[in-house]
Amino acid sequence: MVRSRDHAVVSDKWPYRRALAAIAALGLAAAVGSLCFFTVDSADYAIVTDFGKPTQVITAPGLGFKHPLQSVRTFDHRLFVYAAPPSEFLTLEKTPVVASGTILWRVADPKRYFETVVDRTSAESRLGDILSAELGATIGSNPLVAFVSMDAAAYRADAIVAEIARRCDAVALRDYGIAVLDVQLRGFDFPKQNRLRLYARMKSERGRISMLYRSEGEEEGLKVRAAAEEQKARILARAIEFSQQRRGEGDGEAARIYANALSRAPEFYAFLRTMEASRTFARKSTTMVLPADSPLFGALFDSKYFNGGAPGSDGVRGELPRK
Repeated sequence: MVRSRDHAVVSDKWPYRRALAAIAALGLAAAVGSLCFFTVDSADYAIVTDFGKPTQVITAPGLGFKHPLQSVRTFDHRLFVYAAPPSEFLTLEKTPVVASGTILWRVADPKRYFETVVDRTSAESRLGDILSAELGATIGSNPLVAFVSMDAAAYRADAIVAEIARRCDAVALRDYGIAVLDVQLRGFDFPKQNRLRLYARMKSERGRISMLYRSEGEEEGLKVRAAAEEQKARILARAIEFSQQRRGEGDGEAARIYANALSRAPEFYAFLRTMEASRTFARKSTTMVLPADSPLFGALFDSKYFNGGAPGSDGVRGELPRK
């Protein structure tokens, strides 16, 4: 009885042992799987290293495999914005300026990036050095008006910054596996200790330019006024010529009318001329001394003076001699 009972107890322990073995095997498989398999996110690059030496570069998202003793390092390949601190530079004419830029960058070559900079902080430190060197070289080879100017022909900041971005990208990609997508000039100013002097010089320069523009405007105004006066003289000359022509035609027509009137009624015409003459020089309270042969005297002396020489009441002839 005892033997059979012991045998039954031993037989009952086997299923538990098999379950424990299965669980242990699954745990071992999971542990080995966690050491051998890894996932790469869509926003990351991954590098498999064997004791620090890169053996795989994975740029596509998904499931990856490695040996248990190997390590995986991931790098975010999304865009980053780095605002470099301002630095002081000298322009071509030795004018001190303070400039700062902003860099838009991302990881382009993960293997090169891993071998040189490793992390974002180191990468941005290298980018700051590159940008500072390129800004210094570019600002030092260009005049101040290329960055600060009212003249569209002299202002070339956009083209200069685009060239800085191209050179920064070439250096960063070659040395650190970093792609520089864009560079913007965030600030461009004068040092605080030099601002007043430089602003005064700029003000005087603007004053000189304004005086130049004013003199050019006055010269142009003189030309316009001279042209207007010349045009006015031509118009007046044509107007005077036209008026004299019309006046001559009018005088001719008046003479013709006068002659026609004279031929029809010479006495009446002479009477009208005499009255017009008297209205011209005879004013109120005027004393006149007239000769006896004056037509005006004849008209005043005899009302029938212009009726074909009829005698007056005193026997004096109306037809007095007339000039």
